[in-house]
Amino acid sequence: MDEILEAEDLYLYFRTSRGDVRAVDGVSFSILRGETLAVIGESGCGKTSLARALMRYLPRNVSLYRGKVIIDGINVIKLSDREFDEKIRWVKISYVSQAAMNSLNPVIKVVDHLIEPLILREMAAKEAAIEKAKEMLKLVGIPEDFLYRYPFELSGGMRQRVVIALSLITKPNIVILDEPTSALDVMTQANIINLLKKLKRELRLTYIFITHDIGTSSELADKVAVMYAGKIVEFGSSEQVYVDPLHPYSKALLNSVPRLHEERIPTFVPGAPPSLINPPKGCRFRPRCPNAMPICEKEPPLIKINKESYVQCWLYTEK
Repeated sequence: MDEILEAEDLYLYFRTSRGDVRAVDGVSFSILRGETLAVIGESGCGKTSLARALMRYLPRNVSLYRGKVIIDGINVIKLSDREFDEKIRWVKISYVSQAAMNSLNPVIKVVDHLIEPLILREMAAKEAAIEKAKEMLKLVGIPEDFLYRYPFELSGGMRQRVVIALSLITKPNIVILDEPTSALDVMTQANIINLLKKLKRELRLTYIFITHDIGTSSELADKVAVMYAGKIVEFGSSEQVYVDPLHPYSKALLNSVPRLHEERIPTFVPGAPPSLINPPKGCRFRPRCPNAMPICEKEPPLIKINKESYVQCWLYTEK
């Protein structure tokens, strides 16, 4: 298997009246073709900003956007906006945003949502695009007659399936899924997860699965990135991170999740995430960390644990 996406020293800052928000602050990771990377962490840690940095969905108040994002061997940050839109966005990588099922225009039929990207990109004439839309609905488990319905006539789960179909209709290799199950009931969540597994297998997709729901992410993930205050503090295989986490924040985050077959009481992570405008010096988890040491006031190094795992923590500098 080969690397399909690599990010190296990726930064994304937003300018505000109070100072720059360091939403993504020197992030590095890579994904192999066909893998699922789960990006987990508390709300406000930078997960969605990371997704937007990869998709180059940048608001006007961006003050810093730099680093490398290599997709299929191309450093896409060096591309012009036009080149990125023509060659990368929705061609090689697509995005299912938060609350995506509510992003469908209620007065535009499902068919028109699905065929629009094909026609705008001149990938198909209208008749061929409609046939492709029918194929995609079938693939995500929606009857063909739903093609000519309006989004408000569909359930939440059905609308989410339509959005997933829309993200796949241009045949991208990578799909970023930002909290794809957060607004759904438990049964519908399970159905969507099973659908995503099926699509990954049949279409050989690579997923970046962004979520604060650790239980859901564990069903899909091959690798896990733990984000805290704009940084990836731990990266590794799902078996390593979920079973034997290294970073104190990873441990606290996982201990806050109830386990079905364990009698222990889940514990809360003490305190609150720091401001991304004025983050703490050194390790950003230091004010909340039970293992904090004086040296933690300095920026922790990136410690490679093995071939595919690393942690950013002073506890592991001698290991």
